[in-house]
Amino acid sequence: MTQFNDTSSILSLLKTRRSASAKAMTGPGPTAEQIAEIIACACRVPDHGKLNPWRFILWEGDARARFGDLLRARWAALHPDHGENTLAFAQNMFMRAPVVLGVISTAAEHPKIPVWEQQLSAGAVCQNALLAATALGIACQWQSDWVAYDPVIAAAMDLTPSERVAGLIYLGAAAAPYEERPRPDPASLVMRWS
Repeated sequence: MTQFNDTSSILSLLKTRRSASAKAMTGPGPTAEQIAEIIACACRVPDHGKLNPWRFILWEGDARARFGDLLRARWAALHPDHGENTLAFAQNMFMRAPVVLGVISTAAEHPKIPVWEQQLSAGAVCQNALLAATALGIACQWQSDWVAYDPVIAAAMDLTPSERVAGLIYLGAAAAPYEERPRPDPASLVMRWS
């Protein structure tokens, strides 16, 4: 049986890292000190040009429910034929975990640094946040969902037109056991150029 999220060494953690399911999270969530540590670790990523092309939005406590009211209203506007169950699911998306950390890509045109490299840096921020949370014993999952792509929700997040949600990191405690999922054979993904 696989031991998930083995923190005995960095390599062990990387080899056994497994996300929790946001749908199966509970409290407690990370402390303020742990959140600060996760964010500090998240910022330690490759960043061509030292642009810091990302920022964070934090949802915790009652802010999750208030944001959920916006999600419900937007989903109802987009899908007026959907019933109460679907509306309740949209409303409670951010209530699944005690804390949701939004990673926002602030990538912009630059004379030397391609936008693509800036966006990759934001993706690395998300992965570092997962690794830091896992190392701290916090259940976590990186998602995006429709929330990341909707212009009305982007406005509610106070995103500028050029900003995008790179990820929503759900943080809490696992309410269900971790399960393995199919993984690719690493050797089958390597081509040696000659």
